[in-house]
Amino acid sequence: MGKKLYVGNLSFDMKQADLEQMFAQVGSVEEVAIIMDRETNRSKGFGFVTMASDEDAKKAIAEFDGKDCNGRALKVNEARPREERGGDRGGDRRGGGRGGFGGGRR
Repeated sequence: MGKKLYVGNLSFDMKQADLEQMFAQVGSVEEVAIIMDRETNRSKGFGFVTMASDEDAKKAIAEFDGKDCNGRALKVNEARPREERGGDRGGDRRGGGRGGFGGGRR
């Protein structure tokens, strides 16, 4: 199983194929994903690259962390597991779901 890396501070113009080609210079790449904003369909400026081995991942971190790419210093490190989010999805915290101003009714 490969080692997943976080790649931050990406140029908004970076394409998955470009990122894969860059990381393939130091080892075997299994998967590449640039995270996109659902509403704008624009890159969020970060992504993930899964390298085939721990050794390839270490080489990639050494080679690309801090490297200038399109005028931006990349941030590359081992990806951490996604934190669990609570049941609250950040919506209306008042409950009830009626909307409006919440004033009294007559």
